[in-house]
Amino acid sequence: MADEIRILVVDDDDSGREALTLLLRSVGYTVLSAANGEEALDIIAREQFQVIVSDLFLPDKSGFDILQSVRKVSTLTEVIVVTGHGSAQTAVRAMKEGAFDYITKPIDFDELKIVVAKALEKQQLLSENVYLRKQLRGRFEFSNIIGNSPAMKLVFEKMDRIVKTDSTVLITGDSGTGKELVARALHYNGSRRERPFVAVNCSAIPEALLESELFGHVRGAFTGAVKDKAGKFEAANHGTIFLDEIGTMPLHLQTKLLRVLQEQEVERVGSNKPLKLQVRVISATNLDLESKVKSGEFREDLFYRLNVIPLHLPPLRERKQDIMPLVLHFLEKLGRLMGRPNMMVNKQALEALEKYSWPGNVRELENLVERMIALTDASVITLDDVPTGITSGKFFGEFVDFESSADGIDMVSALTALERTMIVRALEKSEGVKARAAALLGINRTTLVEKIRRLKIEEVVY
Repeated sequence: MADEIRILVVDDDDSGREALTLLLRSVGYTVLSAANGEEALDIIAREQFQVIVSDLFLPDKSGFDILQSVRKVSTLTEVIVVTGHGSAQTAVRAMKEGAFDYITKPIDFDELKIVVAKALEKQQLLSENVYLRKQLRGRFEFSNIIGNSPAMKLVFEKMDRIVKTDSTVLITGDSGTGKELVARALHYNGSRRERPFVAVNCSAIPEALLESELFGHVRGAFTGAVKDKAGKFEAANHGTIFLDEIGTMPLHLQTKLLRVLQEQEVERVGSNKPLKLQVRVISATNLDLESKVKSGEFREDLFYRLNVIPLHLPPLRERKQDIMPLVLHFLEKLGRLMGRPNMMVNKQALEALEKYSWPGNVRELENLVERMIALTDASVITLDDVPTGITSGKFFGEFVDFESSADGIDMVSALTALERTMIVRALEKSEGVKARAAALLGINRTTLVEKIRRLKIEEVVY
């Protein structure tokens, strides 16, 4: 591997330059050299190096000129500057302008080898980080969000506009519609793509711990706080924080979140020292926040602060023409992961999937495709592989009966009753195992637990 590492040595002192070149070549590196600044800049413009070792004081150019030119050509190349005794201030300035380190003359060759090795280690980490970020950007490209329906085309059009801004976004939609996937796509295709993306599920963290998780705490703030801890907002500084299930946040934390959004600063639990932040907030909910505002369960001022740009994701039942491309996408993706490439689906099975109402939306469809791949030995999924609950369209039995009157139908009550019945039947089918019940419903376990609490569903008796 050593012969793949290229180093440029820049020094106007012939003997010193030759000594450094021979030393680094003896370690196994490929080394080029330049006797002045102009020659160095010419080589840098034509060739790539992992490390440049340059004297700060050259007859025609300064080491700062070389440092600035390297930064324009490659952000991954590390520069080590060489300076004489008594020039510490100049060396510190070079460090502030992006040099990796400095060494003083006369050069200690053992010290130089150590500094070069450390620079190469950092350069490798930076290269790997760039690669991983490219992989993430590829994974969360808009093209990876599947949908050709008119409803999804409108979503893509709005996302194209949103991604050009840093505005606060509120994503709404039923469970399983892909709200986090959209949030990640907005981040990794926007101006903050090189910064952190931090996701927080507000309903998955116990209320007593949520404040500390979001805003951090100082040592001694409460029992168990043995050291200072940064919160999720600090971790997302200069990047994006995604607040999923924002509608479940307790009122007293809504007040603190509102202040964070207004002031762009946080105070750790137990501290009165504000920390300035620059964070983009994307939140999501499957609840009707406007109704929660009217009932006093959600702050109106916070709602307007979060709802600067609303983005609604339609449920799968409203975009049936997306089912086929989604099924094909999941067959390819999951088949590859499960060692079952080239999986296909026949016409009858696909038609059955297109007729189903998909209460768990895209997540439920993905879970079903995974189950069918796992349970069939053939390379083609047929109607026999589709669960009878899907083919009958009554996965959880008959729908809830509701009364109509001259005043019309109380749709909210009817849907609440339906939701309650489906959850109870899923719990019965899964013998009370919430993870299995959530899988049957096509939702997260944390979402199911929140719904059980909200609907006051008692334990199922078997």
